[in-house]
Amino acid sequence: MNVFDDKPHEECGVFAVYAPNRDVPRVTFFALYALQHRGQESAGIVSSDGNTAKIHKDMGLVSQVFKEDNLEMLQGTHAIGHTRYSTTGSSHVKNAQPYLIETLHGPLSVAHNGNLTNAHTLRKRLLERGGGLSSTSDSEVLTYMLAVPTQLSGFETARVKTENGSSVNIKDVDFWQSQLISFMLEAEGAYTLGVLTKDAVYGVRDLQGLRPLCLGKLGDNGWVFASESCALNTIGAEFIRDIEPGEIIRIDQRGVTSLKLEHHKQLAMCSFEYVYFARPDTNLEGNVVHDVRQRIGRRLAKEAPVEADVVVAVPDSATPHGIGYSLESGIPYTEGLIKNRYIGRTFITPDQSLREIGMQLKYNPLRANLAGKRVVLIDDSIVRGTTSGPLVKLLRDAGALEVHLRVACPPIRHPCFMGVDMATRGQLIAHNRSLEEIRVHIGADSLAYITEEGLRAAISNTDVPAADTGHCYACMTGNYPLKIPEWLFAETRDKNVFEGV
Repeated sequence: MNVFDDKPHEECGVFAVYAPNRDVPRVTFFALYALQHRGQESAGIVSSDGNTAKIHKDMGLVSQVFKEDNLEMLQGTHAIGHTRYSTTGSSHVKNAQPYLIETLHGPLSVAHNGNLTNAHTLRKRLLERGGGLSSTSDSEVLTYMLAVPTQLSGFETARVKTENGSSVNIKDVDFWQSQLISFMLEAEGAYTLGVLTKDAVYGVRDLQGLRPLCLGKLGDNGWVFASESCALNTIGAEFIRDIEPGEIIRIDQRGVTSLKLEHHKQLAMCSFEYVYFARPDTNLEGNVVHDVRQRIGRRLAKEAPVEADVVVAVPDSATPHGIGYSLESGIPYTEGLIKNRYIGRTFITPDQSLREIGMQLKYNPLRANLAGKRVVLIDDSIVRGTTSGPLVKLLRDAGALEVHLRVACPPIRHPCFMGVDMATRGQLIAHNRSLEEIRVHIGADSLAYITEEGLRAAISNTDVPAADTGHCYACMTGNYPLKIPEWLFAETRDKNVFEGV
């Protein structure tokens, strides 16, 4: 756990490009740079020239992992890239992505964002068949699932349609599409995939759309897909559309081909993409994330008004929420905390004397804007509650007369198993504490969260929150959109869920 942070940790960022006339490793590098917020533990790129594939990956930030010399090595017509925060599997270079293996059908490389809830079963099945695995990541499991042909029950009756809605005979799809369909029928949980073969890249989104993925056009004959549209803006690509839940996109020299696996799963994209994860300039489901966050802030102001002099947001993720709260309440918005944007990205643990300084390592208060003021402090979420108290104290020490904490997400009472490191039940401050108990623990003059109904209304942009049935709110409600194995709820469960298998 980062000593400076108390947030649900980012999942991963996935990117792929097919552009024969472009420097695809360099394009991938800058796209991953734009997706750095989704994971800071490791980064990697695999490229192919149509015959062989080359890889470079390591621990660290994108700018630390890649230099001119290793980018020069990664030449080709197409590439995939990945930036990682571990959700299953330990933080180790052997778990860094993408994975690259050689198969009878040529090189296969996979980049994965999400979490397979039945990975334990899938891994055991692979090992029983004689397969060998070198890491503890569910992403390696799915890589080998794609590499080994299976006779999956129900595969022959699976229904697949093209983008124009016409049905496709399952026997007429290419080998890798066949393998991806087989995987999707067997896998449970969240996944968006970037898959590289010798002559194509594939993009895949899980049947419930739990994690985002979008398609873009790069120049005259280049195509890309990415976890977020902000990566497209960075490389000059045109946003085309979101890849749909259950869809397989193939990009090669012929352009874009789409297949969609028909299913009856409940759509459930992660609502936390809107609250916290996605970059504010990203477009999700036709919504600019910054606009949604302002709506959340406005709704929070309606639900939890307070008499105060200034609104201050915890930078940077809560800034749009704070602006919305200010606009709706009429209370002036001001900067009250200046963030050191790099301290949370270090792998060096501070010594005890620096740990005692606490939040001052990450935030400096603007005393001129706080002294003698009643402050509404806006934060996007509270997970363990370990940083909210120090933040409130920081404002008081800077002269704030009152600190009223308003949170742009309902209380997080339940862990996530769909690709977000959300902590266990016992670690979540709201799991077994009342609102007043949390307020006392934090030391705020008042505390209020947006309601679940308010968040649903803000995301769906409607006053009828029940109409929002396409998003996951499980960490707030405990109503998971898929069956969760009971053993995953164990308080002593380590992130390395595969040990001992």
